[in-house]
Amino acid sequence: MVTIRLARGGMKKKPFYHVVATDSRNSRDGKFLERLGFYNPHASGQAQSLELNLERIEYWTSVGAQKSERVAKLIKDYQREVANPGYLEGKKDKKLEAKREREAAAEAAAAAEREAAAAAEAAEKAKAEAAAAAEEAEAPAEEEKAE
Repeated sequence: MVTIRLARGGMKKKPFYHVVATDSRNSRDGKFLERLGFYNPHASGQAQSLELNLERIEYWTSVGAQKSERVAKLIKDYQREVANPGYLEGKKDKKLEAKREREAAAEAAAAAEREAAAAAEAAEKAKAEAAAAAEEAEAPAEEEKAE
């Protein structure tokens, strides 16, 4: 059975995927029948993150090829990008914005915690100083009584 799936390339910790039509019995990065496009999850700037040959994908599905879940999602995203340029960029921006909001909330919580700890420490220090001042005040009064 023919499958349309991703074949991994790139370096360690920097993946790059080719969308390929291959026999389902072949290994992930092994022999393939045809290269149908690519997916670069770490594309930045002007670099293109997704390129697919939709005509060839349509051909392979018409002759019985099965798409993997991830490839089906990539095809759907690519069709939206073709119909609405900037779709994928907006999707990346939303993810980045959500991540920044989570980081800002975590930083605000950490700052509030540090501030509360500093206030508690200042209160304890003030309490200790007041106790020391009270002891000093009692000490001269006791000396006067002793005389």
